[in-house]
Amino acid sequence: MNATGLILFAHGARDPAWAQPFEAVAAAVSRARPGVALRLAYLEVMSPDLIEAGRQLAAEGCTRVQVLPLFLGTGGHLRKDLPPMIEQLQREFPHVAWSTLAAAGEHAAVVQAMAGVALAALRCDKAATHAP
Repeated sequence: MNATGLILFAHGARDPAWAQPFEAVAAAVSRARPGVALRLAYLEVMSPDLIEAGRQLAAEGCTRVQVLPLFLGTGGHLRKDLPPMIEQLQREFPHVAWSTLAAAGEHAAVVQAMAGVALAALRCDKAATHAP
């Protein structure tokens, strides 16, 4: 068992299709690192929530768990809602080191990928404008 776990933390929505990109991220991480203890968790509406995902990883023997918010930026949810959940997990599992990483959207690679999508959209628009 890998002593380090990773929780991919997303917002959640009523429409199950909303979760597909996040499930794809989790599947890609699992394929690249098949031995990693990984959970996809949600802030609201969908399950598991962060507390349940953390409990699962602690029960599997993780002694270090990182939470990667799959958010574009650090807004109110990450400033106000996430810290009390991490504190609860720390109280329940003091032997586990819990840490929160920067929001995924704040990483340079994600910014560059989004810029690439925007530039591709502009190229498609330009090609459509110049079509006979």
